[in-house]
Amino acid sequence: MAEPGSFGTRPLTSFRNDGLVFDVSDHGPSDGVPLVLLHGFPQRATCWAAVTPLLTARGLRVLAPDQRGYSPGARPSGRAAYRIGHLVSDVVALIEAAGPAPVHLVGHDWGAAVGWALAATRPDLVRSFTALSVPHPRAIVGSLTSSRQALMSWYVAAIQVPLVPELVAARWPGWIEHNLRRSGMDHAQLERFRTEILADGVLPGALGWYRAIPFGGPGGPRAITVPTTLIWSDGDVAISRAAAERCREFVAVDYRLEILAGVDHWIPERAPARLAELITERTSAS
Repeated sequence: MAEPGSFGTRPLTSFRNDGLVFDVSDHGPSDGVPLVLLHGFPQRATCWAAVTPLLTARGLRVLAPDQRGYSPGARPSGRAAYRIGHLVSDVVALIEAAGPAPVHLVGHDWGAAVGWALAATRPDLVRSFTALSVPHPRAIVGSLTSSRQALMSWYVAAIQVPLVPELVAARWPGWIEHNLRRSGMDHAQLERFRTEILADGVLPGALGWYRAIPFGGPGGPRAITVPTTLIWSDGDVAISRAAAERCREFVAVDYRLEILAGVDHWIPERAPARLAELITERTSAS
């Protein structure tokens, strides 16, 4: 829950939860319909820079936080601090700090995973959900034995090894950048990774999200009851088509799957105009 006195007048620049302080950008009309954007790994709220003005031009109030492990004032130690329940609680605190709920919710990569959990456990706070790249977690698990998904998820197991990824990043940063480049990251994104993640000391907290996976997630209904769009790109090296197509099994209401051809994993930077259109379609219909 948001702590008393943790927020002031608009525009919102920070909020508090669980003794932590989170940075958040707040753009668009003060009376606009609120839209929350959740970044993924290994990025911060700056990943939404190209799409935000397209959304505010449509009258939406866009809030994009640096999440737990990324905000300078919200970097707890220990993997238990990054359990999905804590990550969801942070977004609940943001929604409460921003004003009247519910909000439209968009999440990319790990931000989508948090979005699925929030939509499952607090549907009263979410008017609609647009997930980018990452389908419902049960869809991913269900596709592990029937597609290339297990092979595509190799890095999740590698990150579980304590300290090794951090050591590799410190001594051989080129290896990590090689894999990010292979995923589609361009020069500008890699430069932000160096400055916003490596140089700023974010990597341990960002990896904590993966290392908390064994703790499981919060309880909730199997089926999502929030109008939902999944946007998946056929150039994604981390999520299979099988997982994306299986996602419809876990949404009980209005659901759409949009496939972006020729686009890699980094949808907000690669296809901002199309993304803004799809988000607007979902928010207008919900």
